[in-house]
Amino acid sequence: MKLHILGIAGTFMGGVAALARELGHEVEGSDQNIYPPMSTQLERLGIALRPGYTPGNISADCDEIVVGNALSRGNEAVEHVLDAGLAYTSGAQWLSERLLPGRDVLAVAGTHGKTTTTTILAYLLEAAGRAPGFLIGGVAEDFGVSARVGRGREFVVEADEYDTAFFDKRSKFVHYRPLVAILNNLEFDHADIFPDVAAIQRQFHHLVRTVPRRGRLLVNGHDHHLREVLAMGCWTPVERFGFDASFEWCARKLREDGSAFAVVHGGREVGIVEWPLLGDHNVLNGLAALAACAAVGVDIAGILPALSRFRSVKRRMEVVGTHAGITVYDDFAHHPTAIATTLAGLRAKVGDARIVVAMEPRSNSMRLGAHADALAPSLDVADAVVFLARPELPWDADKVIAAIRGDAQAVADADALVARLRALARAGDHVVFMSNGGFDGAPRRFLAALRDG
Repeated sequence: MKLHILGIAGTFMGGVAALARELGHEVEGSDQNIYPPMSTQLERLGIALRPGYTPGNISADCDEIVVGNALSRGNEAVEHVLDAGLAYTSGAQWLSERLLPGRDVLAVAGTHGKTTTTTILAYLLEAAGRAPGFLIGGVAEDFGVSARVGRGREFVVEADEYDTAFFDKRSKFVHYRPLVAILNNLEFDHADIFPDVAAIQRQFHHLVRTVPRRGRLLVNGHDHHLREVLAMGCWTPVERFGFDASFEWCARKLREDGSAFAVVHGGREVGIVEWPLLGDHNVLNGLAALAACAAVGVDIAGILPALSRFRSVKRRMEVVGTHAGITVYDDFAHHPTAIATTLAGLRAKVGDARIVVAMEPRSNSMRLGAHADALAPSLDVADAVVFLARPELPWDADKVIAAIRGDAQAVADADALVARLRALARAGDHVVFMSNGGFDGAPRRFLAALRDG
């Protein structure tokens, strides 16, 4: 079968493309924004990438069009598909029909931490010899890819609450029918499709409804929005995870930065994790993944040592490089809570060293201004912030800049951002680029500017 994937450079759709290719299908695709790491993965797989959404990009001999949720009615390619009567489906539906039947699906849902937790879970199952399949919303360093079919029974999927496609407004995760579901956290996000938290909670409850009685729900015990979801009705055994000793799964931190913690299950210490990740949020991500492994019969004590070698995901506090004592990070930031917890973990690690943040409000919710009031407080631990306020940003960034505790300023484009950071940074600094977009390649351009002197 020959597939054309519209929106192929997105992290989810790029994973679908990789899976389809591994299954033996011929795959091509198009997208408006094609940038690493997904473009690199697709090119390595030999998948033809065509820029833009013109009808001519879709080969006439394609058997099916897989439509990403970034495309709406009015899009030229979408209108062509409909007018021509071409067969089409969504990425989530394609996955649920072509790959998931007969597999034990482990789904990772939540506002934050989905990609990291999904990666940890796949990595641990691999360490346990389960050879899982997976689809991750990023390129896992330990696997070198974002998706694979796998030889084992388990399939791990990052379960996104964003809508499925222009013709299917349910959250993507309702398609997956998991045996085990991790509910990491729940906050307001995706302001372009959800009017309030209650609307997101309803979608999460749709997911809860699909988990069988023989399965397991692993829920962040600290999250009151998730408690409200479960109160709507629950038919599956629930295990809570967190820092509270009363939870079924508890983490006891051994280092303040989260790089070492004890795992306690049912009041009994199972073992100790020492790993390269930082922050309380990553401790919870790791704890949830361990609980999911236990839910499918893995001996947890036997796989804990593997986490010392875990390398995480590209663009999750990825160290791009170091020059002249300046360390440069690339982080996929999309929400104030994630920004705050990520920076808190770095602060615990680096102590009094200066943290300089390059911030781009890039997600739909960020650009709509839904998180504007929370953005400045989320940057409190930063010593300096350079804010990329592009001219098309539909809200006034000056109010946010004025409210930032440290030294803060706005620039209008990536060139000015790199120049300003070059003048600002000094030996010993940790410079963190935070955006869920391509950021015009700014992290690597900045590192190159440092090296050029």
